[in-house]
Amino acid sequence: MAAPSEKLAESLSILKSLHDQGVVAIRTSHFSRTHRERLLKAGFLRKVMKGWYTPTRPDQPEGESTAWYASFWAFCADYLNDRFGKEWCLSPEQSLTLHIGNWTVPKQLLVRTPKGGNKPTRLLFGTSVFDIRLELPSAGDIEVKNSLNVVNLPAALVGCAPSHFVDHSDDLRAALSMIPDATDILRRLLGSGRSVVAGRLAGGFRNIGRDEIADRILRAMRAAGYAVYEDDPFNERTPVTFATRETSPYVNRLKLLWASMRGPILQSFPAPPSMQTDAGVYLKKVDDLYTTDAYNSLSIEGYRVSEALIERVRSGNWNPDTNQNDRQNRNALAARGYWQAFQSFKKSLESILSGQNPGAVVRRDYDEWYGQLFGPSVTAGIVQAADLAGFRNAPVYIRRSMHVPPSHEAVRELMLQYFELLKTETEAGVRVVLGHFVFVYIHPYMDGNGRMGRFLMNAMMAAGGYPWTIVPVERRTEYMTALESASVGQNIKPFSEFLATLIQRQRTP
Repeated sequence: MAAPSEKLAESLSILKSLHDQGVVAIRTSHFSRTHRERLLKAGFLRKVMKGWYTPTRPDQPEGESTAWYASFWAFCADYLNDRFGKEWCLSPEQSLTLHIGNWTVPKQLLVRTPKGGNKPTRLLFGTSVFDIRLELPSAGDIEVKNSLNVVNLPAALVGCAPSHFVDHSDDLRAALSMIPDATDILRRLLGSGRSVVAGRLAGGFRNIGRDEIADRILRAMRAAGYAVYEDDPFNERTPVTFATRETSPYVNRLKLLWASMRGPILQSFPAPPSMQTDAGVYLKKVDDLYTTDAYNSLSIEGYRVSEALIERVRSGNWNPDTNQNDRQNRNALAARGYWQAFQSFKKSLESILSGQNPGAVVRRDYDEWYGQLFGPSVTAGIVQAADLAGFRNAPVYIRRSMHVPPSHEAVRELMLQYFELLKTETEAGVRVVLGHFVFVYIHPYMDGNGRMGRFLMNAMMAAGGYPWTIVPVERRTEYMTALESASVGQNIKPFSEFLATLIQRQRTP
């Protein structure tokens, strides 16, 4: 009789075979009942709904959603292909979201299919798929993106509901900016006689400064005998200028996001102090707060550090070995890295307090902070030195977040735009809030993004004359919830108000 470990190994080999085939949505037919129950009991499978499962890890705590959000799109692709074959596609609105590179997990995924049941199918953690019984667009209007059938960009813009232009204006402007000329749009408008849609799209293109495309749509439709009246579908003029040849949806959306969030921040974040900052006094205060700052920042990231450990590291009284499985050593290495990064950061702070442009300073120095943050881990052999060169080169997922950071291919251009926005921003409070939020939204590294984001936040605090501000670990849930609201719902106000309360706390004796 085989030992229990041998039986589990046999079941795991079947699971690995499915993984190697790229299968994420696992049906009961993929396993015998014995294998399925064994993997469920051992924590290698998670039930999504009746008859459907997804792989998971046994060391994940109960209620942990990260693995589900990371596998959501692949699971849905497998599930929909199994259920409807090729006869399905995402809605035009959801298709547009993916075309601009926004892979945030939706609460409800809208799917068109002639086989639809017009009802939701509940998945994990409050997500669902709603299959609407509708005829599909023509085959030429459907393309495959990461195994998902989506309506292509021109057809999705033609088919998009009018309300979506108002409710998701940043996404729609970014999508419109990707269209190089009117040809593909006109082909669909003329073929179906969509005069009202033509007027709406002409107004949308003119809103973002693409007058040539707007004029061509109007001329062509009217020449074909249609009465077309231009109608701007947005509530207000575009807050940013789109370069004529710039088609990157990532950069355009980041610029729109920044512009749309400025107003709520200016309303909810305190004005900078009127008194000029004394650089020497400020830097002395920063030094005095180091231990508390390090304890809270490292604790927020899950490291278990004490003030005693931080002080030993600070004084150089540390000697971790290179045992990569020793959690205590990892904590000490993280604490030492934070200390080294802090010393590098203070040099940048001196430049900022001397009056240099804060955006230019952090653009110049941020990679030095990052290198110091993980320098001890490189020395210990835990991190490869090459991993500290440049930005991440793989997908990354944020624990328990529905926000999926932009693809690694887009990170470089996003970071260049991020620093340009910081450099040219005139409002100190906006630099503070978006300096932190946008950095962690892009998530340019595989690790260390939160610590770097808080360094950037405090660089902008210093530039505006605000006090050095610590995010307390006991308010971690509130902090992460506010970031999630901004990342997923584009609502920056909770995060702005949260930071405002921290500033008030630092100012209060």
